[in-house]
Amino acid sequence: MTDIATRVYNHQWRIDPIVRSVLDTDFYKLLMAQTIFRRHKDTQVTFGIINRSQRVRLGDLVDEGALREQLDHVRGLSLSRGESTWLRGNTFYGKRQMFSPEFMEWLERFRFPPYTLEKRAGQYELTFEGPWIETTMWEIPALAILNELRSRAVLDGMGRFELQVLYARAMTRVWEKIERLRKLGRPSIADFGTRRRHGFLWQDWCVQAMMEGLGPGFLGTSNCLIAMRREVEAVGTNAHELPMVYAALANNDAALADAPYEVLRDWQEDYDGNLLVLLPDTFGTTGFLRHAPAWVSGWTGIRIDSKEPITGGEEAIAWWRSRGEDPRNKLAIFSDALDVDAIERVHRHFSGRMRLGYGWGTLLTNDFRGLAENGVLDPISIVCKVKSVNGRPAVKLSDNATKAMGPKDEIARYRRVFEAAEAPAMPVLV
Repeated sequence: MTDIATRVYNHQWRIDPIVRSVLDTDFYKLLMAQTIFRRHKDTQVTFGIINRSQRVRLGDLVDEGALREQLDHVRGLSLSRGESTWLRGNTFYGKRQMFSPEFMEWLERFRFPPYTLEKRAGQYELTFEGPWIETTMWEIPALAILNELRSRAVLDGMGRFELQVLYARAMTRVWEKIERLRKLGRPSIADFGTRRRHGFLWQDWCVQAMMEGLGPGFLGTSNCLIAMRREVEAVGTNAHELPMVYAALANNDAALADAPYEVLRDWQEDYDGNLLVLLPDTFGTTGFLRHAPAWVSGWTGIRIDSKEPITGGEEAIAWWRSRGEDPRNKLAIFSDALDVDAIERVHRHFSGRMRLGYGWGTLLTNDFRGLAENGVLDPISIVCKVKSVNGRPAVKLSDNATKAMGPKDEIARYRRVFEAAEAPAMPVLV
């Protein structure tokens, strides 16, 4: 097992890139990329970084030259032969050849497109413009780079023993969380922590700890590279990006109202089984469920993201029952800023009423809260979201007003079309 503290202390950072493979990304990104490749690969989409934690001035903390060096390194990456063989021949979600030969040929040729980087008011403005199939691939590595460069900046100058104690405390914290989860009967949990991880080595350590501590209760990791190296399941479905782009492409209000369901029609042409998991909160969960076509209720499950988890779970149960479905046969995946307290509360509330799964993200792979002076290693809320589609603004309403994004007039239009009352503004930790 890697001695992370010694590695950090002795590092020559230039020879240890943050993102070391095209596969150092989340599995859902590859699944979505295949759907995009088949239908909308030439759609022009701009992504941009949004640091919701404005108190942390990344532009002052992270060296611009180091950031460019890491981004440029990613632009030189390509899929290796072994990685391609793993994607082509491995079984994912019980299915061989998840990815078509045509998509794999594209992925083997893929190189990351250019980026634009500016600094304004102590924050970086990092954007990616171009064909959707290319710009979408930047989301995960860009976020991983910014988060790890922040960690490196804070750790730089710490002594050998200080680092050993820091990581010992962080490891103890993770293991104590795992011990609490074991008392729940080893609930089904996956690592969703790539985007906002403390660092690659730390995420890899957390996955190994979960493997040993939870055994069969550990479903796998969203990180494809770690899944391949550790021989665990690669897990994930889809994200808000798809309905945001489909909605922005709509030419009228009727097409806009149908856009979230058009996403599902396309998705079920490509995938089945446990990949048929709804993500209903992009434009408001309540309206999405109210107007969902009958066939949608036959999907395997639902991901409860931005809505308060107990409220969201109860809403899903009531919806399934109203559609003649037995919630006990359905899968509910909870994933928003989860930590052990929330997992315990949700599990005890819904156990036996639904099949339960948990996507444990930032507070698994980056919980250094209070372990460094003045909270300088505490995780931040930073995302990479769609900003525009073919020149049109992209919108997200969410079940949490704090996560809403888009021009005010477009937000008002989307609220009208999706019959979405203004959501409450809840604090966003990560």
